Amino acid sequence: MGSSFLEVKGISKSFGGVRALQNVDLKIESGEIYCLMGENGSGKSTLIKIISGVYTPDEGEMILNGKHYRKITPAESIREGIQIIYQDFSVFPNLSVSENIALSAMANDKDKIISKKKMDRIAISALERISVSLPLERPVEELSVAGKQIVAIARGIAQDAKLLVMDEPTTALTHKEIEALYKIVGTLKQKGIAVIFVSHKLEEVFQISERIAILRNGKKVLDDKTENFDKNSLAYHMTGREIPSIPYEYIKDEAQTVPVMEVKNLSMGNAFENISFCLYSREILGITGQLGCGRTELAKALFGIGKYTGSIWVEGRKADIKNILDTKKYGIGYVPEDRLSEGLFLVKPLTDNITVSSMDSYGSRVCCGRKELTQAAGGWLSSLSIAAENPEVLASDLSGGNQQRIVLAKWLATNPKILILNCPTVGVDIGSKNQIHEIIKDLARQGIGIIVISDDISEILTVCNRILLMRSGKIAKEIESKDTTVEELEEDLIRAE
Repeated sequence: MGSSFLEVKGISKSFGGVRALQNVDLKIESGEIYCLMGENGSGKSTLIKIISGVYTPDEGEMILNGKHYRKITPAESIREGIQIIYQDFSVFPNLSVSENIALSAMANDKDKIISKKKMDRIAISALERISVSLPLERPVEELSVAGKQIVAIARGIAQDAKLLVMDEPTTALTHKEIEALYKIVGTLKQKGIAVIFVSHKLEEVFQISERIAILRNGKKVLDDKTENFDKNSLAYHMTGREIPSIPYEYIKDEAQTVPVMEVKNLSMGNAFENISFCLYSREILGITGQLGCGRTELAKALFGIGKYTGSIWVEGRKADIKNILDTKKYGIGYVPEDRLSEGLFLVKPLTDNITVSSMDSYGSRVCCGRKELTQAAGGWLSSLSIAAENPEVLASDLSGGNQQRIVLAKWLATNPKILILNCPTVGVDIGSKNQIHEIIKDLARQGIGIIVISDDISEILTVCNRILLMRSGKIAKEIESKDTTVEELEEDLIRAE
């Protein structure tokens, strides 16, 4: 382990009288791979913004490279070697790889003339330091998510980064891309560059980190070597309670001979082909596969988004589905992967978000029935344990887990027969994740047929009774959850790439 690069001592921060951080201490060594964990609202983002100079702490100090800072500006933070890589990477899509990597470094050098030769030299040097090659002239918008992430990392390296903070860095990566990222992190370590991983994925934390710090309610509750944790202890320290992982037990109704949904030879362009399966009421069917396997396109097709060939049958009747309005008639609801852009009206109250899909059930009363709508929304807040002061709170004010439950409530209000859940817990902390899993199981027990699409293997095995593995747009394998393990299913996924 190298010398200490960053020390955070007694950091506290409040917003409007609410304590976001309370007397937090951390120490990051040069070349250390450190994981910062905690539920949403635990204080992780506030701490990162203090380290990067966005926020000024109310109390405490930071020691960077031996220098003491009561407060630090973003420019000083960058100058000391701190680089934050956010989930959107903050790249310029219309600029080239070379320009994205080198321009910030050249601006810091106060270059008055932009030399393409120097720009390319900086970009090549940064990429070589992480043992990666990218086409320098290619516009960044043409790169994959992994490619954009590499550009963001190289940009930090070009600015002489000594600490990289990565916020949920593997959310949109395939297994191969994740493995490639791990190699890059290993290279950074060898060069003495520290890395802070912010992640909700327990498997990834154990694979990549050397040390873990856990925040809960703004306080550091634990800071220790990764080898001293297991999944259960991590979950307990993050939430303050035991998190059970009880697989869903599907009990088939022998009297039910007709599936609630049957898909026959469904195909859509280059996305997927000849997909056939049955879904029964009370069943939770998992569909998994690496990014690009066609799973999201399939989910959208079942919900009336996009043109397909083949047929969809609901309760033994062929469904004429041309658009989203048609799926409502057949009792199909869909919770999208991207709740922020596809599932919510962020600047609207929860009442509007919850009742928008069931508005027609209120008929002409809507024009004068705001009170009735608010009462209906309030009922869903209670039944799904949504942490909101009242139904008139804006959707943007809720945590990720509560936002996801709002999208779920929107479709439950339509009394669906079938629910399609695309990555239902992506970006959600472990406590909310467990609560959402229990809600899904309870809905299935009530008679709804549920499809869960996810690349989270633990989630698929815990929630689903049967699994379809997709590869290159086709169903490659059908598995009973009780007949496989996390390790076996992960091997199947790797082979699918």
